[in-house]
Amino acid sequence: MSTDDARGRAALAADLGCAPLVDAMGRVHSHRAHILPLVSPDPARPLFGPASTLAYLPYRDDLPETGAGFGALFHQAVGEHPDGRVLVLSSGGYPEASHGGGTQLSRGQHTRIAGVLADGRLRDFDELRSYRFASWCRGEATRWGGDTVMPYAAGVAVEIAGVTVVPGDYVFADASGGVVIPARSLDRVLAEARTIADEDARSVEEIRSERVERSRR
Repeated sequence: MSTDDARGRAALAADLGCAPLVDAMGRVHSHRAHILPLVSPDPARPLFGPASTLAYLPYRDDLPETGAGFGALFHQAVGEHPDGRVLVLSSGGYPEASHGGGTQLSRGQHTRIAGVLADGRLRDFDELRSYRFASWCRGEATRWGGDTVMPYAAGVAVEIAGVTVVPGDYVFADASGGVVIPARSLDRVLAEARTIADEDARSVEEIRSERVERSRR
């Protein structure tokens, strides 16, 4: 997908919002795809892009992966072309623990990712708000979480709030919630969401006309 095409789809998704996209996914697919509302340092900034995944697990001190650290797995997840990608972090069973903060996620600033979607908490909201990418998570954390959860594997299927996310899926999030769209269905879902938005607009006009008609009687 070209940069212009990606920007066009991102703009369309932001214009539509989460609800029509979720409804469109329900028409195209039968599996759960919606994520209930999350928290962001900048709630007015929507998130959209293809997923790069990082699976978290409960911390253990005896595994080879323990020493890999966030940095190595971050670069493995986003790959050689990180521009516009969404880093998706699973909870590892501890959604209330911190899964990263301003220092770790500054890598996203340098690599120009589109954003972060975490099924856990993030630290340093003031710092994250200043970055060019969007961040959505379970809430702000104050305590370091590295002794509770650890990044374990990059580029694998993960579960986020009851939804399966496969690398390459498209992720959208705004203040009303999130949705995960299979890459092969993206254009179909966007088109269906536009149809739904148009149907809703016509319904609003019909209801308004009904009220005007009743007022004249």
